[in-house]
Amino acid sequence: MRTWQIERRKRTRHLIELGGLVVKAGIVDLTGDDRAMIYGALLWMANKLKSEQGEQARALWAAKGRKVFDTN
Repeated sequence: MRTWQIERRKRTRHLIELGGLVVKAGIVDLTGDDRAMIYGALLWMANKLKSEQGEQARALWAAKGRKVFDTN
């Protein structure tokens, strides 16, 4: 298999895993699969991480995520 094929498969797997997190968090159901709303929320999150409160948000969100991963 060629290097570009391996890298493409790695990228595809990564994207699928990220999409799985969106589903696992219930975002798809809560938004009625409204992709504009989901994208808007992700943009809001990115802006929050770039702001002065970015480190605080990062720590809070990481702790919440770790807690759920640890209980499952």
